[in-house]
Amino acid sequence: MHFDLVDVRLLVAIASSGSLSKAAASFPVAVSAASTRLRQFEERCQVTLFARNASGMTPTPAGRLVLEACQRILNETQRLKDHLQDLSGQQRVVLKLCASTVANSTFLPAALGPFLADYPEVDLQLTEGSSRAILRDVQAGEIDLGVYDGNQPTGGLLSLPFRHDRLVLLVPHGHQLAGRRLGLVEALGFPYIGLPGERAMQRFIEDKAIAAGIALRVRVRAPSFDAIAQLVAQGAGIAMLPEAAASRLAQELPLTLVDIADSWASRELRLCIRDWQSLPSHACQLVSHLSGVAHPG
Repeated sequence: MHFDLVDVRLLVAIASSGSLSKAAASFPVAVSAASTRLRQFEERCQVTLFARNASGMTPTPAGRLVLEACQRILNETQRLKDHLQDLSGQQRVVLKLCASTVANSTFLPAALGPFLADYPEVDLQLTEGSSRAILRDVQAGEIDLGVYDGNQPTGGLLSLPFRHDRLVLLVPHGHQLAGRRLGLVEALGFPYIGLPGERAMQRFIEDKAIAAGIALRVRVRAPSFDAIAQLVAQGAGIAMLPEAAASRLAQELPLTLVDIADSWASRELRLCIRDWQSLPSHACQLVSHLSGVAHPG
């Protein structure tokens, strides 16, 4: 049986307006042409789709089934148009990703580069927040996905793997802590070089110090891991950084990494989303790219 999208749109328009003349006007086509197209469609499928009466046209039981299928066809057609516009760059796609300090400063830049190169139509809003705030904002639908400390309860969000990391102490060569493996409490007597107080990772570190009973003595707050490392290398204090960043910096400067024995120093970074179904297609592709988990659909 042959039919085209004009037939499908006409049937939906008749059902929506309850009138053949109103449906014809919305295209626009002559009422006679619309009537002929409807009659030929019904003859081809050998089914009466609409009951005609004084108040207008209403779908028959068979017509309601056909109209449900027609609406699905139109929905899929629109989705295809949107995808084609996205791929051709005619329509910009904005995705919102919020991540912890560690993820933003270590793993995400390298991971996001290939994805953004493959999808030039995507604009990414990348922000930083605490794990609790990230989980809250994903739950509220304010961001598409988040990267958070995997030790946090997700509250029903879908959690997927991302990376493993741990925090280490960064000290100058020859420092008295070098070569040891120790708990944070043993290192709290030294001055620290830290990030600004509002940064999520810095709040986490200072909270752990307070929990150990000794406030962190921050001598300098520097804007980046690189700036912190420069100061540590010159003996201004010690610091706590993600191992991935600290290892890179120790290759360039006279620095030593010191293992932290506390269990919280080893951390699993995970992705969180509300669910696959609520994500736009490009966000699904990004989640799969970052997590290595294929979209179930």
